[in-house]
Amino acid sequence: MIRVSDIKLPVGSGEGDSLRKALSRKLSVPERDILDFKIFRKSVDARKSRVYFVYTVDVSLKNEKRVLAGPEEKGVTETPEMSYHFVGRGDIKINSRPVVIGTGPSGLFAALTLSELGFGPLVFERGGDVDSRTGTVNLFWKAGELDNESNVQFGEGGAGTFSDGKLTTLIRDKRCRKVLEELVSAGAPEEILYINKPHVGTDILKKVVKTIRERIIRLGGEVRFFSRVSDIKVHKDRILGVEINGGEKIDAGIVVLAIGHSARDTFRMLYDRGVNMTPKAFSLGVRVEHPQAWIDAAQYKNSVGRESLGPADYKLVYHNSGGRSCYTFCMCPGGIVVAAASESGGVVTNGMSYYARDAQNANSALLVGVTPGDFGGDHPLSGIEFQRVWEKKAFQLGGGDYRAPAQLVGDFLEGRPSAAAGSIIPSYSRGVTPSDIGLCLPEYVVGTIREAIPQFDKKIKGFAHPEAVLTGVETRSSSPVRIVRDEGYESSVAGLYPAGEGAGYAGGIISSAVDGIKVAEAIANKYRP
Repeated sequence: MIRVSDIKLPVGSGEGDSLRKALSRKLSVPERDILDFKIFRKSVDARKSRVYFVYTVDVSLKNEKRVLAGPEEKGVTETPEMSYHFVGRGDIKINSRPVVIGTGPSGLFAALTLSELGFGPLVFERGGDVDSRTGTVNLFWKAGELDNESNVQFGEGGAGTFSDGKLTTLIRDKRCRKVLEELVSAGAPEEILYINKPHVGTDILKKVVKTIRERIIRLGGEVRFFSRVSDIKVHKDRILGVEINGGEKIDAGIVVLAIGHSARDTFRMLYDRGVNMTPKAFSLGVRVEHPQAWIDAAQYKNSVGRESLGPADYKLVYHNSGGRSCYTFCMCPGGIVVAAASESGGVVTNGMSYYARDAQNANSALLVGVTPGDFGGDHPLSGIEFQRVWEKKAFQLGGGDYRAPAQLVGDFLEGRPSAAAGSIIPSYSRGVTPSDIGLCLPEYVVGTIREAIPQFDKKIKGFAHPEAVLTGVETRSSSPVRIVRDEGYESSVAGLYPAGEGAGYAGGIISSAVDGIKVAEAIANKYRP
């Protein structure tokens, strides 16, 4: 097939016949010579007053060779090979099946790949299956009763399950396509294969992760929930096994560490067992909320209201003269701000959308980068303690019952506490306490956000509206720890394979899943079942 890029069609022009005509013009071939075509990528160009859909299309022609051999046309190439190919088998026989710790994206895809290769992995998840986990999360949001083992951070699907299920990534890897195809096979909408900013939504993602788990089991794997890895057995810098819930001992010579970015007790246990790790930069800040209608109007201009466009999003960044940056992250069109704590006595926020993205408000994290130099120490776990400081301050400022501190943007910019909500109703699932959000963030973070908001308003009209809402704090943007690994993906303890976002090697659902696949491949290249 031939891949044709940069095909622009005005919103509302349709796709079938309009795309065929545009392809005919671009390739200088009659429409009848176009045997078939399939959309590979679809994005929105809203930079001017008229909004366009921009397509990349794979086309099958009567005579593809003639088109490719003709005069060079910008944006016309041969369609690359996109199929995933399984790796070969290694020579070393293992005496026990591999253990995978965690069922977030990296753990699920490491376990799925190992299962497809015949290793029959044993998967441990400290939290609950997605159905029981949903119950404990809803109880926390409604009554403030936090389950420290099964919550927004821990449980089947990992932290991504209670999010927007965003599948954007900056990495270029053929494995990305495998991840998307596996998600579609498990029930995600087929459009994620080609939409430029795909998302699944929490409601659908819950069903998807359950289906992937069932496939792992059908292929010979085993998945155990409410099974926290409380210790590991190490002898002469080699992993020999794991301990579950402080009692059960499991022999294991191969262990995949896909523990997520919030498994603080596990990080501590690994450090105590001599696993090499370092502190890692991350970001913290707040969630900002505006009515979704404002964002749509600012982004879509004269095309606002077109159903085919869906709710608008944005991505913004500001760099100040002192070297700090503020940027938007995990933007959730038509979403809600959720309580995402996993430890008692701390407030953590995150954003979430359902597939329809039809809630009243849009929300996004407003984050400022922090580095190990900000943590107040050089201990590998100093970033975790740094996070805790601000989460506890937010807990106290919110009232001590997991309500979150919130402030109107107008008050924040003027440096005064808020006394009440304005016209925009905060969506945070536990409720908010009007206050001075600057009391639960470092001064340099507050200052950088305060500089950034007026600059963002120049790009998104209404971003600095006085009644927009800031809710804090967001501290779990990525892992504050990196578990050191070598080129073969092993840690300083042989047989122990760190994977995904929690280990410091990914930054989202797709990149985490891809990293899980890479780790599984590294195991399969070295060992045989």
